[in-house]
Order: sequence, then structure tokens, then C-alpha cells
Amino acid sequence: MGWTLAFAAVAALFVLISGANDGATLIGLGMRFPHTPGWVAAVILGAVLFAGPYALGVAVARTFTEGLAGLGTRDGALVFLAGVVTAVAVVAVLTGRGLPTSLTLALIGGVSGAGLGAGLPVSWGRLVTVLAIGLAAPLAGLVLGYALGAASRRAPSYRRMPRLVLGGHLLAYAAQCGAYAVNDGQKMIAVVSVAVDVSRDGLGRVGDVAVSPAWMAGLTALFLAGALTSLTRVGERLGRGLVITRPLHVVSAETAATAAVLGSSALGSPVSMTQSVTAGVVGVVASEGTRRVRWQGVLNVGTAWVVTLPSSMLLGCVAGLAVRLL
Repeated sequence: MGWTLAFAAVAALFVLISGANDGATLIGLGMRFPHTPGWVAAVILGAVLFAGPYALGVAVARTFTEGLAGLGTRDGALVFLAGVVTAVAVVAVLTGRGLPTSLTLALIGGVSGAGLGAGLPVSWGRLVTVLAIGLAAPLAGLVLGYALGAASRRAPSYRRMPRLVLGGHLLAYAAQCGAYAVNDGQKMIAVVSVAVDVSRDGLGRVGDVAVSPAWMAGLTALFLAGALTSLTRVGERLGRGLVITRPLHVVSAETAATAAVLGSSALGSPVSMTQSVTAGVVGVVASEGTRRVRWQGVLNVGTAWVVTLPSSMLLGCVAGLAVRLL
């Protein structure tokens, strides 16, 4: 019973922090478009997140539970818990300071480091591939954002243009939410799936990822609750503190981030939607001149990301060693 409660508490906290970090960023950017109420952005995100694993599969969630370290041993679940706790601790500190860092990157580092510290085999080739794709996705978002931003300046202006742009925004935002559900959002599915397994079978190996509609509904509700707690701080930092945006900027950035994340999803590799969104926004606004970008905000976010991987891997290794010595 004790381990069941521990896993459940960590899983709930992980989902809340995912909402505060990722959900606030997605909703905050969506609200930067005129005439888009926050509740509309939240409903679209929640609906797509809930339907994601059933419509699009859970390949990325399996990367967290199967592709980083050999968690199919008797201590697999405990090592995974150590990695999750590490990721939560690292990102909680950065999120508390209003920095939208990558919880995905922290989880990759935490689980890999915990596996290494516990003496489990670490899939170094897979880890390097995941990190390379994770780095390439924001760069792709940056380039695509720049190209779309430059193209949007050549778009003709006529009377129905505002409605067309609004329609494009809703489609692009829904697609962006879908990209999150099929990729970055699946880290939550991985964590909750392991917690459910422990509640049913006790401590042991990490099993296959299975998604129940009941707990998926609870996950979605917790995620949105977390987003609301941090929406003003994180969402406005992305929308106003990082760069200055316009309606076409928002649509272009959403499209760029969606394309970058979906491309990574096709390879089954988890990437950070927060990173891709930020890169897309910076690329779009930089297409109108680098002076439009608030580089201090970009530097603050970049610093948080650089710190995330090494700190989570190091702390995860220490946590894994503690598990090994139990």
C-alpha cells in the first residue's frame, strides 16, 4: 500500500507540473491570438490530449518505459520512480521561477541516470538518437518559423482576411495540441501507466503501456488544473516576455512547432513541445528583424534548458545508486 500511494502521489504531481510547464505554454500562446478565449484553448487542448493515445498510439510513451534503460527487472519500477522524482525536482525549481524548461528532457535524463546508477543497462545508442532528434526539433521549428514568418508578410490583405486567419489559427492550434498528444504529452501516460501497474501488481518490472479511459480522463483534468496554476506566469512570459507577437505570427509559430514535433513523432522520439513552440515563435518574429526578439528572455529560457539535462542525469544517477543499495 505504501508504494502504491507513493507512485500515485508522484504521478499526480508529475501531471500537474506537466500542465504548469507545457499546458500553460500551449494555452498561453493560443490566447495571444485575438478573439480566442482561454476556455476555448483549454477545451481544445483537453479534448485532443484525451483522444490522443486512442487515435494516435503510445509509441513515444514506450520510449520512456522501454527505450532508455533496461527497466524489465525486479527493480525496474523503483528505478523509474527515482528518475521521475528527479525530473520533477529539477523542473519544479525552474518552473517556480517562471522559466518554461523541458520536463521531457528532464525525464530522459532522470530515467537514464537512474538506470545507470542502479546498474541497469542503458540504451546509449537510443539515448543519443533521442537527444539528437530533441535538439533538431527546435532548430527545425526555428527555421520553419522564420520561413513562414517571411511568407506571411507576402500574404494579400483583403476584407475576409481576419476570418481566414482566425480559422487558420484554430486549425493550427488543434494540430499543435495533436502533436503534443502524440509526442511530448505521452511522458505523462508513461508515468501514470507505471503507477497503475504498481497499484495492481506491486513493485517489479515495468510492463507494457496500457491506457484506461478512466485514468486518462483524470490525467487530462489534472493537466488542465496544473496549466491554470501557471498560465499567467509561464504563458505570458512566452507570449509577451519572450517576443512580441501578431495574429499571423501566432499561426506561423503554431504551424512550425507542429511540423517539427510531428516529424519527431514519426521516428518515435520524444521532443519538447515547449522548446519547439519557443523556437517557432522566435523564428517567426526574427523574420521581421532580430531587434523584435527579446533576447534576454530567450537567454533565460536557453539557460534553463542547458541546465536541465546534466542536472537531471546526475541527480538521477545518485537516486539510482540509492535504489541499488537498498
